[in-house]
Formats: sequence, structure tokens, C-alpha cells
Amino acid sequence: MEIQFKRSNNLIPVVIQDFYKHDVLMLGYMNKKALQKTEKTGYVWFWSRSKKRLWMKGEISGNKLKVIHIYSDCDSDALLITVNLLGDAVCHEKKRSCFHLRII
Repeated sequence: MEIQFKRSNNLIPVVIQDFYKHDVLMLGYMNKKALQKTEKTGYVWFWSRSKKRLWMKGEISGNKLKVIHIYSDCDSDALLITVNLLGDAVCHEKKRSCFHLRII
């Protein structure tokens, strides 16, 4: 199966889910190189849309995401990656999940 990067300006959304607790930790974006680096290293890499570069989650904080499984959606244009969170927080606000702000 080939991931369809070209459908969305060479970036695809990636949902990060804790393998053990099943909670959604964050949403990021990958290009082809980020996915290749993720597969090669076993740690999650993203494309930073603001910094315009590849970055490994946790490269500064130490809160890395160790890949357990990578799933594609049925259209091959989005990914779900289950991870083991090595650290306490994924969010830059020092929360376990980026999805901590309830709207309703």
C-alpha cells in the first residue's frame, strides 16, 4: 500500500494514540520523509508546518513517542500511530494529551 501524500500538498494528518491507555495524545502532520524516518528509527517524526523542517517529537523535552503500530485509513491519506509515550507529557503545555481543552 502506498500512502497518498500528493492528495494534500504532500502532508498527511497523523493521529497519535497511546497503545496501552488508548487515549488520543496529539495530531501532527507528516510528509514522506517524516514517515520514512519514523519507520527507520522507531520514533515518531513530523513535518513542522511553522518551522518548515522535520522534527522528532520529544527531541527537546525528552518525551518521545516509541512506535508500536502504524495504520493507514481506508483512503491511504491519513495515519494512526499507536505509541508508547516515553515521558510524562506530549503537549507543549506539559499535559499528557494535546486534547485537554473541553469545548462541550
